[in-house]
Amino acid sequence: MNNLHVVLLLTSVLLVASCSKKTVSHIGTGVKKELKIESIDFEYFHGKARMILRDANKEREVKANIRVRRDSVIWMTFSVIGVQGGKALINKDSITIVSNMEKEYYVFDYAELSKRFNFPINYDVIQASLLGNPIINPSTEDQVEELSSMYLLKQKAGTVDVVNFVNGASLKIEKIELKESNSNNTLNINYSNFQPVGNKLFPYNGTISLFYKAMSGLLNTTIIFEYNKAEVGDRELRFPFNIPKKYDRR
Repeated sequence: MNNLHVVLLLTSVLLVASCSKKTVSHIGTGVKKELKIESIDFEYFHGKARMILRDANKEREVKANIRVRRDSVIWMTFSVIGVQGGKALINKDSITIVSNMEKEYYVFDYAELSKRFNFPINYDVIQASLLGNPIINPSTEDQVEELSSMYLLKQKAGTVDVVNFVNGASLKIEKIELKESNSNNTLNINYSNFQPVGNKLFPYNGTISLFYKAMSGLLNTTIIFEYNKAEVGDRELRFPFNIPKKYDRR
């Protein structure tokens, strides 16, 4: 996995998670006074997924191995044709991404990332977004609209307008639309193929589409993920992570 896709993956994950801490309930101002979105609960999570990273220039497919200890650490490895191309460690303090192909690594702290993306970013929202859980705290300014089979939960976080599309039967988030008013950059996330994991439903498929302005014009980056394994439990998982001394920090 090359530098570009490492950064694109980080950017997309952070933008998904770029608003506030997760919540499982909401008191709104729309037709439904309370909307309790179903969230997956766990102590440890382990998943394996196929991921496709696509931009205007190229498309790259990787295999991802993901482990999470609730409210503590997120660990990922990425491989291409059976060869480990990179890994990531996300904890309460920072995010570290290692590129084995380029023999270099990146370390980001949340204050730096929050300033770069003009969003408050922390571990909790990244964890919530990876699992399809709610990512924004409730507010009295929120609005809930009830459609035939769907609830629209409309929220605002700073300059970001957010619309959550919540299935009326399962109360799971199926789609999130985010738009930054100053730049008009948009991020769309679609979750699908919900299957039982533990005692809750989990999205085995998803698509993240980022549209953003750059010097060269309007660009689009897309990440598609397809889980082939997802499980939760109390059995302790390992999170091995080291950076070879010969790797350069970028």
